[in-house]
Amino acid sequence: MRPDELPRALQRGLAPLYVIHGDEALLALEAAQHIRDAARQAGYSEREVLTVENAAHFQWSQLQASGATMSLFAELRLLELRIPNGKPGTEGGKALESFASNLPSDILTIITLPKLDKTALNSKWMQALAKAGEVIEAKLIERSALPQWINQRLSLQGQSLADDAMTWLVDRVEGNLLAAHQEIQKLALLHPKGVLTLAELEAAVANVARYDVFNLGEAVLSGDASRVCHMLAGLRAEGESPVLVLWALAEETRTLYKFAQGRSRGVAAAQLTKDLRIWGNKQRFIEAAASRVNAKRLKAALQLARRIDGLIKGIGDGDVWNEFTDLALLLINPGTQRI
Repeated sequence: MRPDELPRALQRGLAPLYVIHGDEALLALEAAQHIRDAARQAGYSEREVLTVENAAHFQWSQLQASGATMSLFAELRLLELRIPNGKPGTEGGKALESFASNLPSDILTIITLPKLDKTALNSKWMQALAKAGEVIEAKLIERSALPQWINQRLSLQGQSLADDAMTWLVDRVEGNLLAAHQEIQKLALLHPKGVLTLAELEAAVANVARYDVFNLGEAVLSGDASRVCHMLAGLRAEGESPVLVLWALAEETRTLYKFAQGRSRGVAAAQLTKDLRIWGNKQRFIEAAASRVNAKRLKAALQLARRIDGLIKGIGDGDVWNEFTDLALLLINPGTQRI
């Protein structure tokens, strides 16, 4: 279930168990609060919170005890189990399986976890939880979906943005959904209902974008030169380590080079993405990215990466961040003109 599907599902009735996982903290927090509010309205007046800081040291018997203990003050209780690292361990996994197989009739349980990898999603304990209740995945909001998400939030307060204002806002809150949420709330306080212009937005919104060096490679593969330059400027302003930025760009250079070599040998794209461990959105971008460059351009990019490595180590003259921009543009090839 997506977080935006939860309110309607709660209107149809409460499940005995909800598992919330994902790496978008705001959506996970909101989902948990929606469930708490619905539970409170349904008469769940007691609440107990268990946090698993360290699975090896946590007394998993507490979970069973909480389920077995009769309420002292009310018939219905809300139990929240939080596992911040998403790893309950062997004992915890068995405890979760046992708990899911015999859910208490007077308890509504919320289990919160971070983003789970494939191994955790396919584990016995997760499968048991999914079978017993509802699973809500709080996925990251991709840049392409961010305007729709912002518009949905603004519409609830009777506002919308002009196209140029929306582009401006997305540039500044990309990667920081909590900040986007706060800015949307701020707009409700500062401006009346209606369409907001770019000038009104600029006067109200702070630059809260959180630039993530680990998303830089994906931006390069997407071919959006202006976005990559914007990200590099943001990373520089935030004091990001040039070593990490070089790693991200060099990694994409090597990946593109190997992918292009494989395609020239007739290897299927699906096989190459598997062999090169290209996951997520990069799978969608890699073929188009490879078609924008040739071997000569990729070799030039590798040579430039070596030069930048020297600059970082104090060898040679030049501005590292300007060289990063040149390297990124070599990979993007904005004009799609092969050299």
